[in-house]
Amino acid sequence: METLRERKKQRTRESLLRVAIELFTTRGYEQTTVDDIADAVGVSQRTFFRYFAGGKEEAALALDEMTVAHFVDGVRARPAHEPPLEALRQAVLDGWDTLQEVVESVAPVEWFLDMYRVIESTPVLLAAHLRRSAEIEEVLTRVLAEREGLDAGTDPRPRLLVAVFSGVMRVTERQWLVDGEFSLEAMRELTASYLELLGPALTGKWSPYTKT
Repeated sequence: METLRERKKQRTRESLLRVAIELFTTRGYEQTTVDDIADAVGVSQRTFFRYFAGGKEEAALALDEMTVAHFVDGVRARPAHEPPLEALRQAVLDGWDTLQEVVESVAPVEWFLDMYRVIESTPVLLAAHLRRSAEIEEVLTRVLAEREGLDAGTDPRPRLLVAVFSGVMRVTERQWLVDGEFSLEAMRELTASYLELLGPALTGKWSPYTKT
């Protein structure tokens, strides 16, 4: 059972994260300091680093970390009979359906969506995001290998599938930002449509004309 002290610590962390996201999305990442965040919550800089040892960067990526953990848990929970790609597909689509309740435990979902743009437009955050994405690919590779009873070290299929899937998700994110429809519904719809194109893109003919 969670103690009063633990609940207080959780509330402090959520307050720091909420204020950090608000400032990053309204003022800008580079223009926001740790002191700005700590002062707005009424705590010391030392307290901020107690919860976010990686500083501003860790706070900026924290919501994304939450959603990725939600997705990975979703993959682990998929029925064992599902083919690997279908397990990934359903986990990500189901994740979008339940993402709002996950995110809004900390901040409005609009702020979460706005952070995508902040991350994409801030080189240090984009680099950290891509580095973290590579780490998540390794986690997913192990999850799929365990599901299928394979050795990820000797069988390349789990890693290849995860790499392809991650590429689709990255392209989807970029297109969503270009389209400018900043909503969960638009992101889910785009994700679903791109995943449906994956099979034909890999195995089908692209040209509408038959070569003679």
